Amino acid sequence: MSVNISFLGGADTVTGSKYLIEHNRQRLLVDCGLFQGYKQLRLRNWAPLPLVPGQLDAVVLTHAHLDHSGYIPLLVKEGFRRRIHATAGTVDLCKILLPDSGHIQEEDAAFANRHGFSRHANALPLYTRQNALDCLRHFHAERMGCWFEPIHGWRARFQGAGHILGAASLLLEVGGRRILFSGDLGRSDDPLMNPPEPPPQADTVLIESTYGNRQHPQGRLFAELGPLLQKLAKRGGVAVVPVFAVGRAQTVLHTIAQLKAAGELPRSLPVFLDSPMAIHSTALFEKHMGEHRLSLSEVHAMDRVATMLETPEQSKSLARRHGPMVILAASGMATGGRVLHHLTQYAGDHRNMIILTGFQAPGTRGARLAAGESSIRIHGQDVAVRAEVARIESASAHADSDQLMAWLHRMPSAPDQVYVVHGERDASDMLRQRIEHEIKWRAVVPEHGSVWPA
Repeated sequence: MSVNISFLGGADTVTGSKYLIEHNRQRLLVDCGLFQGYKQLRLRNWAPLPLVPGQLDAVVLTHAHLDHSGYIPLLVKEGFRRRIHATAGTVDLCKILLPDSGHIQEEDAAFANRHGFSRHANALPLYTRQNALDCLRHFHAERMGCWFEPIHGWRARFQGAGHILGAASLLLEVGGRRILFSGDLGRSDDPLMNPPEPPPQADTVLIESTYGNRQHPQGRLFAELGPLLQKLAKRGGVAVVPVFAVGRAQTVLHTIAQLKAAGELPRSLPVFLDSPMAIHSTALFEKHMGEHRLSLSEVHAMDRVATMLETPEQSKSLARRHGPMVILAASGMATGGRVLHHLTQYAGDHRNMIILTGFQAPGTRGARLAAGESSIRIHGQDVAVRAEVARIESASAHADSDQLMAWLHRMPSAPDQVYVVHGERDASDMLRQRIEHEIKWRAVVPEHGSVWPA
């Protein structure tokens, strides 16, 4: 029997990763993410999957970011009852991210109903916090570097991918084939995370291509962020920093701690981390020492450099303060969460600053801010953007094009086939061309919904 891969997400786009592996009437789903960005992509979250969740034999997660894990509560709600395999770090983060995702969706639906800007008579969340809590009992932690059987006769092994806590590449052996999923690969020079481990031999490789068409600029976040916050402090403004709660929030906190310790920023400059999800994720760095580059004293410095705001009341209290101050809040692409309220409050004042620190998927508010649009729509209202918008290029937790190629070069020998996934079309196709021209391997950019042999 052949082994086939169905690309149900993470193809033609950088979000919604879902790869269905089928062999001998058994089915395994690698990653189970939400679509984000353009509305036509987000609508896919509401469309039925081309499979029956109850007929899946297992799910394996490469890491916890919602574009890889955020659909799981709905999968379980619709009948999936088997195990979800992930590293211990991914399990710990999913316990934070998934309930928070359900809570935010409930809040957004309630807000839309209160203010009447939903097109539906009664806006509903995709899933609830309780749905997310219910799915967690299906998670099973696997040790990095150790073989396990997600399905009887199928062997799988995680290895470190950098990127965020718990992130892994996955080697799957089934039907005589070795299939390697890169997951989201981190940078060899990441200030927080260890570099990705070298890839093992495989017959088929699925490689991410978020930055497949560009290189990260030379330089460190320290050198980019410092001058921006110095300028902000001098003019007494407020910096709103949309951050991914896992990874980016900690990178920015670590950098601000370094800037203050070096005397590059006033120690008195107030910094607030306004995201329960980011607060709890930061606490996991001490539990998972060894997965990252930070010393224990540096982990504690991240905690001390900011005031942690857990409750909605604490978040709302910031509106009564005057600048200068720095507010880090999720989400990183300004698609939801508390950062929207801060953008509504501060985007209209030219003294303020909006600092974008990571990849902004097309169709998101973050992408529109990065493009220089003069207003953005938040909660049914147009919000003028007069604040200075700055985009930091050195904070990405994804490998760039050269680093992706370097990872492939470390394979012991050429695979039969490379599938280029998890990227916008131009990024994926540029990486495909590099693979074909520079190392002469067969490479394809699969379309959404397509089925290919493993």
